[in-house]
Amino acid sequence: MFYPADPDELHRMVRRFLDHAEASSLLPPKAVIVPHAGYVYSGAVAASAYACVDPTEISRVVLIGPSHRVMLEGMAIPESLIWETPIGDVQIDFDAMEKVSSFAQVLFSERAHLEEHCLEVQLPFLQELLGDRFRLAPMVVGDCSPDDVADVLEVLWGGPETLVVVSSDLSHYLPYERACLKDQTTVRAIEDLDVYRLEGDSACGLNAIAGLICLAQRRGMRSKLLDLRNSGDTAGSREQVVGYGAFAFYE
Repeated sequence: MFYPADPDELHRMVRRFLDHAEASSLLPPKAVIVPHAGYVYSGAVAASAYACVDPTEISRVVLIGPSHRVMLEGMAIPESLIWETPIGDVQIDFDAMEKVSSFAQVLFSERAHLEEHCLEVQLPFLQELLGDRFRLAPMVVGDCSPDDVADVLEVLWGGPETLVVVSSDLSHYLPYERACLKDQTTVRAIEDLDVYRLEGDSACGLNAIAGLICLAQRRGMRSKLLDLRNSGDTAGSREQVVGYGAFAFYE
């Protein structure tokens, strides 16, 4: 539904997005926020963040995003050991999953991941960047406080071997001009690391974003907008659009 099923076509599409993206950051980010729509809509925006990543040291990716399909209290981790895309298999970092499973806000739930697109849509980009050299620590976030999300992320934070990816779109189904204004307000809040200026309709992955911002505040980080567009700019009409932003977070 979100990208081609043919491995060669998918590889060419992702490679084209990455080759055309400008690495607008001299420093490799520790964490990124990327959108998760169909690639024709948001692939170029996501690529602007992935193009800034230095793949040489990364061996683990902590990947979080919103639970779209399952009503969820807390954060859900999968029971599976392997995820599959047309490009190949991705190994789940089960040691990391075991480590965070002791948190009260974390539960094992295969059901929460079964039809959830927000994490899986990131995998071809990660496979193109990192090959089969990385393990994945995936979590979907439901009703969960920023501090609770931040506590889980902190345990998995690691060093330069770990990249943190938050998967989220921005505003949904507003007319083009209203969406642009709404997303600019969200951008300023994220760049200022201000959770309290984010609103419920700012982003579908609001709780995941808020958790990253909370941890970024604790660690004295800074964030930067890399790209901001919406479906009216990429591949859709401007009557009702979805916003896409790419951000980098630096230690």
